[in-house]
Amino acid sequence: MNNIVIKQIDQTEANLVVGLFNQYRIFYKQFSDIGMAQAFINERLQNNESIIFVALDAELQKPVGFTQLYPKYSSVRLVQNWILNDLYVDEAYRQQGIGEKLIKTAMDFARARGSKFVQLETAVDNYTAQSLYEAIGFEKQEPETDFLLYRIAINP
Repeated sequence: MNNIVIKQIDQTEANLVVGLFNQYRIFYKQFSDIGMAQAFINERLQNNESIIFVALDAELQKPVGFTQLYPKYSSVRLVQNWILNDLYVDEAYRQQGIGEKLIKTAMDFARARGSKFVQLETAVDNYTAQSLYEAIGFEKQEPETDFLLYRIAINP
């Protein structure tokens, strides 16, 4: 993992994650559509509706993973928290700590902005992801129907 670099992308770099985003959707039983994936990512970045971090194999300059965050506002606490909505690492690069590095980068990003928590969901049968989230310190919230909700306090 020494040659993995995590960076936040902007609209001009959207193409770095389109293929990975399409693979992420396929993992969740959606049909493959690169055009729709590109349009969705471009729109989120153009409208400043999400933050995307990409993991790059620095040696090959190849994107190997990404995470996408969406804001979640709290009127009571007067803060912007974050939903870690998407996390995906290319199969050939799994079990190398890249997912953890992406998550921790997202947490650092949120912490630096005064957020109180980062929240995420995963499928009830995605045991690998659940183990990772719990190892990092995320705590399982009330179960939902098809997904489990996790949250971690970062600025209590």
